[in-house]
Amino acid sequence: MSNATHPDTVPCFARDGGAMPVLGLGTFQSGGADCRNAVRTALDTGYRHIDTAQMYENEQEIGKGIRDSSVPRDRIFLTTKLQMGQLDPDGVRASCANSLRALGTDYVDLLLIHWPEESVPLADTLGAMAALKQEGKIRHLGVSNFTVAWLEQALAVSEEPIFCNQIEYHPYIKQGPPMKVCHDHGLATVAYSPLARGQVLQDERLAEIGRKYGKSPAQIALRWLVRQTDVVAIPKGTSAAHIRENLDIFDFALDADDVASIGAFDHDQRLIDPEWAPRWDRDTVKEGGEHK
Repeated sequence: MSNATHPDTVPCFARDGGAMPVLGLGTFQSGGADCRNAVRTALDTGYRHIDTAQMYENEQEIGKGIRDSSVPRDRIFLTTKLQMGQLDPDGVRASCANSLRALGTDYVDLLLIHWPEESVPLADTLGAMAALKQEGKIRHLGVSNFTVAWLEQALAVSEEPIFCNQIEYHPYIKQGPPMKVCHDHGLATVAYSPLARGQVLQDERLAEIGRKYGKSPAQIALRWLVRQTDVVAIPKGTSAAHIRENLDIFDFALDADDVASIGAFDHDQRLIDPEWAPRWDRDTVKEGGEHK
């Protein structure tokens, strides 16, 4: 395996003048020096897309990792998410300011509503985000964990284009309804937990497909995801080996039989289902689901 992937070999999702690489580094449950080193390693390896959230409490380490790398800030697509409970206009502005300060940057490329909340009108939240975009503090705005109903409402009331919907997506869960809304309106679907919290690594079916291409189960799953139209994946990685492995997926293509085989997996394993989650479009809740 090569030590680095040239960033130009990674395709991008383009919308509203922005270009998001279809493979990024997820940082949920990553903190301290491990997080900082992972960000630096990822950027020096060829990643140009980093995803975080105020809820993750690692934005300061993300910023340090970016500054420790050899990559200029303007070459990086940086995403963060609004703090829960701060979706009113004043809260949006305060949350964004806190994120910018922690990250040590003047702007983020993408700011997301982390989870939908019924306590604040969606138009108010998106209006405040639109103002931040007009001020240059964010380049794009989007949503996360939105169902079809929430997506349709956001599209109806937003003054600015919605860039994406970030949702749980991996070979063990179908997300057809919200993905169709994204596709129909030109939004990206950003897949978090794309390796299903590590389940992919132990899947012998993916391992068998991988032997055919000389790739790992994780690489097969990620390739299956990003080959889909307007789908972006953000796997977490902390070790240099896994970070490099996850990016090394653009030198092969899955054949139609393998794509169909993975598409036929059991699809009822929703792993992320906190008590504040919206009513999902499909009842795919697994016992013991965690929050993200």
